[in-house]
Amino acid sequence: MRLRMAVILVGLCSGLPDAANAQWAIPDGVKTAAVQGYPLAYQEAGSGEPIVLVHGSLGDYRIWYAQAPVFSKQYRILSLSLRHYYPERWDGVGDDFSIAQHAADVAALIKRLGLGPVHLLGHSRGGAVVLTVAKEHPELIKTLILEDASGMEGLLPETPETKAMAGEVKGLVSTLRANLAAGDKEKAGQEFTDGLNGPGTWAKRSALQKEILLDNLGTGVDSGERGNITCSDIAKFSFPVLTLTGERSPKRYPEGFAVARKCNPTIPAAIVIPNAAHAMNRDNPEAFNAAVLAFLAQHKGNPSAGR
Repeated sequence: MRLRMAVILVGLCSGLPDAANAQWAIPDGVKTAAVQGYPLAYQEAGSGEPIVLVHGSLGDYRIWYAQAPVFSKQYRILSLSLRHYYPERWDGVGDDFSIAQHAADVAALIKRLGLGPVHLLGHSRGGAVVLTVAKEHPELIKTLILEDASGMEGLLPETPETKAMAGEVKGLVSTLRANLAAGDKEKAGQEFTDGLNGPGTWAKRSALQKEILLDNLGTGVDSGERGNITCSDIAKFSFPVLTLTGERSPKRYPEGFAVARKCNPTIPAAIVIPNAAHAMNRDNPEAFNAAVLAFLAQHKGNPSAGR
């Protein structure tokens, strides 16, 4: 992929009058917008009702390669990279890497571009981000789509099983940091991926999938904090919500969705994507895309959604 070097003057990036300066290379076809002093990068395609796609840990806007071309046939798609993810190559220095900051950035981007209310989709850690946006800015949400979303761990009762699940997450992050400290990026990527999706997953990943993860290893300083979404917060959601989990996803995700349904009975049971694990939008994109598009079709043009 060709890169254009981008120490970009305000107002000249991708034709946006509100673009921010970027001190790193911006790939061709990628736009940036000034969001709370940061040049937030995103790709845009299609037209119609907007869908904003928010990636999870060690991802970026590129993880939606199997969704954007399909969704953009009917919708305006914005797939973004959260603060400090690729195309920035972050060194982990700074205090502005958190769920709260990323949620504030997403909300600010939606407002800056005049998109809302939007269909907002978040995967994994990105699920905690979009849940926080929905909690704090419900007026920006037309529908909320949660793909193995983090952020609801606090809803689960404290049992030996939930403690074990929390330990799994901390273990993944701890191992990632140790491998990074040792300078073994390949091992870091392999063990993180296999820990989430099952042994042998890394070996099956495409070159692009590995590249995306390795480009974002600097964000491995993530503290593991996932926001503070409560049952009361979820009970207040008045917009349609779709939850999806993979057939082989870690149990903490479908269990979190089940508790969320008790908080808000309007949320339907999670759709299980077959032949897929945590990265279901890449493991089985046909089934994932079909489920999301069917849900969106039910709420397309509905003026009451997001109110």
